[in-house]
Amino acid sequence: MTRAPVSLANLDLNLLVFLRELLRERNVTRAAQRIGVTQSAASAALSRLRRHFGDELLVRNRGGYLLSPLAVQLADQVEPVCTSMERLFSTSPEFRPEESDREFTLLVPDYVLAAFGERLSRELYAAAPRARLHVQVVKQALPADIVDTLRVLDGIVSAPGIALRAPGIRSMELFRDRWVCVVAADNPVADGPGGSLALADLQRLPWVVPHHPDGGYPATFPLAPLIARLHEPPRVAVRVDSYQATPYFVAGTDRVAVMQRRLAALFADRPDLRVLECPGEPPPIVETLWWHEKHDEDDAHRWFREVTARAAREPEPVVRTARPDHFTLESPSAAPERRSS
Repeated sequence: MTRAPVSLANLDLNLLVFLRELLRERNVTRAAQRIGVTQSAASAALSRLRRHFGDELLVRNRGGYLLSPLAVQLADQVEPVCTSMERLFSTSPEFRPEESDREFTLLVPDYVLAAFGERLSRELYAAAPRARLHVQVVKQALPADIVDTLRVLDGIVSAPGIALRAPGIRSMELFRDRWVCVVAADNPVADGPGGSLALADLQRLPWVVPHHPDGGYPATFPLAPLIARLHEPPRVAVRVDSYQATPYFVAGTDRVAVMQRRLAALFADRPDLRVLECPGEPPPIVETLWWHEKHDEDDAHRWFREVTARAAREPEPVVRTARPDHFTLESPSAAPERRSS
């Protein structure tokens, strides 16, 4: 049931800070320690929140406390609200990275974290050691309300899609990638001349697929053009909700995974895996930073976009494998900032 609007003048906004930590920690004592208040003050705050929402919020369980269904909803809402308030009250006339403690929030797939997350962390720390980074990982699909989501985030890193090409959304290409195949080192599939896979191999081998949609392969599925070149959809042996977990279900089996080369590069030195070129000429991967137009004139956000682009452009290492003729990586070319409305 939707409540009537509540005036901010009638609210104790300190409760918002406590609510965020309570939902993060699921423990009154730890939440009190996080915000620096006494146990009794935290218990009083919890009582006030329970009265306000008419809900227990924390439900005792054999192993501790669980969030109530309402608390789960609140947990998704309180983070962007607190982030926006912190940003509001940290606004200053001039942005100085070396002095700023601003928090920047990104929503990214776990593959993007593997591709340049560490470099982004290093770049941010070197230029603004007090700045904070809040990374939210896309679980399966982007939020349905993209425009509203970008109002409270600093950006989303994602391949271009119809939902992201909306009025008020800006974009900048970060990097390009390509699809490769990963098989077990002892899989004889690519032992023939040239050591490469064919479409027929992809047809008969069982697949490991991250974020596999139920009920087939919609047109929005990243590998849909490659799937269309097969006589029938591949047989999926393992579905896993993480790009980075994919290789662990290939080693020691006859399975194949089609994955991004930047991610495959992290596993290419493993003696039990082989990285091969992908047949069928799948389309390139284009990873893009998207943000709301309200950030266009924000000096801090402009600086953050530059740092993100610099981290994404950093050359990748050359991959070394037991079969070096199978796979190599080139350094990506720099991509200029490009905006869309």
